[in-house]
Amino acid sequence: MADSSPSSSTVSRTALLLLRVLTFVFLLIALILIAVANQTNDQTGDKINFSDFYTYRYMISTIIIGFVYNLLQMAFSIFTVVSGNRVLSGDGGYLFDFFGDKMISYLLISGSAAGFGLTVELRRGEPSNSFTDKAHASASLLLIGFLFTAIASTFTSFALPKKPNN
Repeated sequence: MADSSPSSSTVSRTALLLLRVLTFVFLLIALILIAVANQTNDQTGDKINFSDFYTYRYMISTIIIGFVYNLLQMAFSIFTVVSGNRVLSGDGGYLFDFFGDKMISYLLISGSAAGFGLTVELRRGEPSNSFTDKAHASASLLLIGFLFTAIASTFTSFALPKKPNN
């Protein structure tokens, strides 16, 4: 009787696609949360939102860059899972996946850390409010997006071409 279990490469491609979809979802929610976060200052009546803080602007930039990269990689992964062929063939495709995942994961963790740092500083002077709660939730979701991208980076490292050492 023939073995009908999927090959390990099919399983890893599917797992990689799942990781990319999860990253996509968490980055999308993080983007929405930080974009809609606002608060009205009780004393002056001014409205505060993410664009008033350079750190939150940086955080939203990292989310958008990670979102776009992940969208591209999701398209590549869907094509690979459906067709069985890679869009970027050869060693260059594997290197692009690996180094892209590494760089984007580092970018995501820096955005998350920056968001957490500013949120802690803003909460130091006053109790938490809806603005800082949403910013904190967005930074948390960005951290989860980093974790999924870091795990995807581990999967892509297994696919790197093995070169003999001379």
